Amino acid sequence: MKHSGFRRTWHRTRTAVGLPSLHFHDLRHIGNTLAASSGASLKELMSRMGHSSTRAALIYQHASQDRDKAIARVLGQAFKKAQAGGHKKPSGTQRARKIIKFQ
Repeated sequence: MKHSGFRRTWHRTRTAVGLPSLHFHDLRHIGNTLAASSGASLKELMSRMGHSSTRAALIYQHASQDRDKAIARVLGQAFKKAQAGGHKKPSGTQRARKIIKFQ
């Protein structure tokens, strides 16, 4: 598709969906922001976008209230599990403390 043909098609399409001021690059930004909020790592975002620097990928790492709540919920569940003795295997520190006590 030639640039002029794409431009006409893009203008008609964005007007038809009620987003006349949407830029084509905005789609890239939205897609990468959604990928970041879904849990994509910095390296994954860099690969997805074709960037070699972390600086560019960090632009898409917007903090959101929904993500903050999800993180807090997962941390809360992990804390409750730890309090309830959910760890079946002792940690390396716990094993080392037992060894030191017996020596």
